[in-house]
Amino acid sequence: MPEFDRQSPRVPRRILTSLLASVSAGVVPRAGAPYIAIGRTDEIAALLGDLESVNEGGGSMRFLIGRYGSGKSFLMQLIRGYALERDFITADADLSPERRLYGTGGSGVATYRELMKNLASKASPDGGALPRLIARWIGDLQAALLAEGISSEDEGFRTALSAKITAVLREMEFLVGGFDFASVVTAYYRAYLDGDDTRMSACLRWMRGEFATKTEARSALGIPVSTIIDDDNWYDYLKLWASLVRQMGYRGLVVFIDECVNLYKISHRVSRENNYEKILSMFNDTLQGRAPGLALILGGTPQFLEDSRRGLFSYEALRSRLCDSRFALEGFKNLIGPVIRLRRLSNDELFALIRRITVLYAQNYNWDPRITEEEMVQFLNLCLDRAGADAMITPREMLRDYMTVLNILMQNESARFADIVGTVTLTANADSAEADKTDLRPGVTEAPGAPSAASVTLDDLEF
Repeated sequence: MPEFDRQSPRVPRRILTSLLASVSAGVVPRAGAPYIAIGRTDEIAALLGDLESVNEGGGSMRFLIGRYGSGKSFLMQLIRGYALERDFITADADLSPERRLYGTGGSGVATYRELMKNLASKASPDGGALPRLIARWIGDLQAALLAEGISSEDEGFRTALSAKITAVLREMEFLVGGFDFASVVTAYYRAYLDGDDTRMSACLRWMRGEFATKTEARSALGIPVSTIIDDDNWYDYLKLWASLVRQMGYRGLVVFIDECVNLYKISHRVSRENNYEKILSMFNDTLQGRAPGLALILGGTPQFLEDSRRGLFSYEALRSRLCDSRFALEGFKNLIGPVIRLRRLSNDELFALIRRITVLYAQNYNWDPRITEEEMVQFLNLCLDRAGADAMITPREMLRDYMTVLNILMQNESARFADIVGTVTLTANADSAEADKTDLRPGVTEAPGAPSAASVTLDDLEF
C-alpha cells in the first residue's frame, strides 16, 4: 500500500464489505457512505442547515437535481446518516410505477407504507423503528413518573401515565386526521401495558396504512376509527408523525423520496399533474410553517425538473417557484434556494475518490495494490478522454470501471495496470479520432473553462 495510506483509519469489516459491493455494482451503499464522501461540502452544509431549522420547529423542502450517477442518492444516504446521528427520525422511499405521491389503487399509500417500513432512528438505523419509537416513549414517560416519586407499584401510576400520554396526544387532535391518530396511539400504549400482542399488531397495521377498509380496521382495533390511511390522506399523517416524534423527544422527521423521475415518466397527463399538485402542497406546507418538524428531500434528474412538457416546469405553479432567477448567473453558487443542482466533481475530487477506494479495497482484501498514483492519474485521464466526459462524467461509472481494474489486478498476479488499460486506451483513441472526422460541426466548441483530459497530471492535482 502507498506510504501516504498507512495511517488511514480502519473501517469495520461488515460495513466495508457491503460498501465495496455496492460501489462495484453501481448502487448507493446503505451504510458506510461517509467513508467515501468526497466533495459536496457546500451541499452538505446547506442540507444540515435545513436540519437545524427543523430542530427549531420549522419545515423545509429541497430538490436534489442531477444526472443519473451524479451522486443524488449517495448524498441522500449521507444526509440520512448525519440526521440519525443528530437524533432525527428518518424515512426514505424510492418512487416507482407502483409507488407515487398521488394515485389510485393504492399507489399513493404504497409510498407511505415504504416510508414507514424504512422509518429509522439512531437505535434502529436499518429501518423498522416504529414499535421501538413508541416503546421508548412510554419508557421515558414511566421513568419521568418514577423520578417524580410515583412508584410503579402504586395504583395511580397507570392513571398518571395515561394522563401524560393523553396530554401529548390532545394537542394533535386538532390537526387533520389527528383524532383517529391519537386514538390509535392510545390504544397501542394500553395494549403495550397489558401485553396484548394482537391489539398492538392491529394498531401498528393501522399506523403503517395496511388496512384496506374502515370496517376491517374497526374490527381489528376494537375502537370506532372514522378514517384509515389511504391514497388521499397519507401526507397528512406524515405531518402528524413529524409532530409526534418531536413530542417523543426527537428533533424532527426527515423524509427522503428518491427516483422522482418516475413521476416524469407518467404518460397520463392528469395523473402526472395530480402528483405535481401533491408536490406543490408539500412545498407550500413546509415553507409556510404548516408542517413543523418535517424536512422533505426529493431527488430527480434535470428532465424531471426542467422539461416544459412533462417535468415540474410544465406545472406553472411549480415552475414559478422552482425556476432559476434571472440573476442566477453561471459560475455563482446559490444553495439557499429550494433546488440544489449537483455539479460535476472536480478533477481533484475524482482523483481523491479513486485514492480513497484504493485504500478501502486494500483494507478489505488485505492486499497491497499494485497501482501507483501516476497510474491512478492515467486512469482518470482515460475516463475524461471520452467525448463529453469533461462535463458529464459521473462518480458511478468511473468507480465501477476502477473497481473492475482493481479486481483484475488482485485476482491475476501476472496482470499489470498497463496490460488492463492499454487496450482500452488504444480503442478509445481510435474511436475519438473517428469521431473527430465525422462529428465535428461548425460553431461547436469546447465549453469555456472545461477541464482538458490531456492536461491532468499528478502535479496539477491538489490533495
